Amino acid sequence: MSDENKSIYRVIFHNQGNVIELYAHEVSQNGLYAFVEIGDIIFGERSKLVVDPSEEQLKSQFSGVKRTWLPLHAVVRIDEVEKEGKNKILSTSDDKTGKITPFPIPMTPPRAD
Repeated sequence: MSDENKSIYRVIFHNQGNVIELYAHEVSQNGLYAFVEIGDIIFGERSKLVVDPSEEQLKSQFSGVKRTWLPLHAVVRIDEVEKEGKNKILSTSDDKTGKITPFPIPMTPPRAD
C-alpha cells in the first residue's frame, strides 16, 4: 500500500513534563498490556526550508525507531486525520490555563483467577 492510501494518525501524549504531538501511519493496541504501539512515524519533508527546533529534536529522538510503545495513561488523544501536520513538543509549563494535566490512573493488570 502506498503512503498516499495509508491512514494518518495524530497522537498526543505526555513525556517527561512535555506534551508531544506526533503523526504516524500505524497505531494499535498490541499484546503489550496497557501500551499503545506507534509505528511508521511521519516527519514532513517541508521542514527542510524552515527549521523547527521542536520537530528537529523529535526527529533526532526518534531516528532509527521502527516502533515505539506508549503507556496508555500517557496518551491524551489519538485522531485519524486527512493529512499530516508538524510534529511538535509543547511544554506543560507554558500552559497558562492549566488544562494540560496527566490523567492519574493506576494501571494494574487484571487478576487471573
